[in-house]
Amino acid sequence: MAYQPVITDTKSWRERARQHIENGAVTEGYKADRETVVKLLNEALATEIVCVLRYKRHYFMATGIHAEGVAAEFLEHANDEQGHADQLAQRIVQLQGEPNFNPEGLLMRSHAEYVEGTTLTDMIKEDLVAERIAIDSYREMIQYFGNEDPTSRRLLEGILAVEEEHADDLVSLLENMG
Repeated sequence: MAYQPVITDTKSWRERARQHIENGAVTEGYKADRETVVKLLNEALATEIVCVLRYKRHYFMATGIHAEGVAAEFLEHANDEQGHADQLAQRIVQLQGEPNFNPEGLLMRSHAEYVEGTTLTDMIKEDLVAERIAIDSYREMIQYFGNEDPTSRRLLEGILAVEEEHADDLVSLLENMG
C-alpha cells in the first residue's frame, strides 16, 4: 500500500483559523515552546547588536596601510549584522514577543563579546572570533528549532550562511595582510 500523507481537510483549517485569531501567525500548528524561542531569538538579537557596535568601532578606528580595504569590509559586515538584527526583531514580534533592545545587560544576553582590539590585525581576529561564536550558536539554535519552528530555523539558516561568509572574508583579510 502506497504511503498517503495525512492532510487536514479545508473545513478544519478554516475553523481553526477563526479560533484564537488574536494570536496572529502563532497557530495551533506551532509546536515550539514560544517563550524559549523568543528568549533564544533575543540572545541572537543581542549578539547581532554587539557585532554591529564592534564592527562600527573597527570601521572608524582602522588605520595603517591596509586600512581602507579592511575598513570597507568592516562597514559591510556592520550593515549585514544590522539587517540580521532587524530580521530577528521582526520574527520576535511575529511570535508575540518583544525584541529586547535595552542596552542594560546587552553583553550578558549576547553570545559574542565586545573586544575592541588595538591593531588592525587584532580587530580582524576579534571579529573572526565573534563570527565563529555566532556560527556555532546559530547552528545549535537551528538544531533546536528543527521542525517545531521552521520559520525561525530558516531565518537563522540564512543568517548563518552570511556569518560563514563573514568568517571567510576575515580569514582572507588576515592572509592578505601577511
